[in-house]
Amino acid sequence: MILPQFMHWRSPQTIWPIPAPAVYLHRNSKGEGNGFVPFFVSMTMATEEKKQQIEQLVEALLAPDPQYFLVRVHVRPINNISVYVDGDAGVTIEKCVQLNRSLYKQIVEEGVCKDGEFALEVSSPGVDEPLHLVRQYIKNIGRTLEVETKEGKQIEGLLLEADEKGIAVEEKKGKGKKLEILKHFLLFEDIQAATVKIVF
Repeated sequence: MILPQFMHWRSPQTIWPIPAPAVYLHRNSKGEGNGFVPFFVSMTMATEEKKQQIEQLVEALLAPDPQYFLVRVHVRPINNISVYVDGDAGVTIEKCVQLNRSLYKQIVEEGVCKDGEFALEVSSPGVDEPLHLVRQYIKNIGRTLEVETKEGKQIEGLLLEADEKGIAVEEKKGKGKKLEILKHFLLFEDIQAATVKIVF
């Protein structure tokens, strides 16, 4: 569930001319390189640094209550920050609101987004969000998964087991006398994506 965004704004300090400039880096001792890195590379590095900072802040906020865990953080170049958290027994809207307020305050205090405004959204992963962590697989044992392997194979079946290496899925094909039950053991390294299928 997506919660209202909290906004923080500060007037931009620099307006880059067009085309965007390169960021100068000194040559190394061997004189290798041309001394410049494209601006978009610098932006990517800055975005990744913010992501790591926010991940550390979220982990610290969740530490007192270990039933909750961070799934992932997504930071867009325009400082639109999405934080996805989950829990072994699910996560409530109230918990997301509490985390949003605490994280917003720390992002401001730590100066994570020094380059202007930011929008913060804290939520649980949506039903169409692929599973990322072993803990997510474990909490969904007994539910139906749609799995795509890196070889392009599609498997739909009941999640039976999950551990640090991979999962076991029971797939049913056909009906009646032609019913065939297949058990697949899949390593995480062979899984392209896996999502929980909502069965009505």
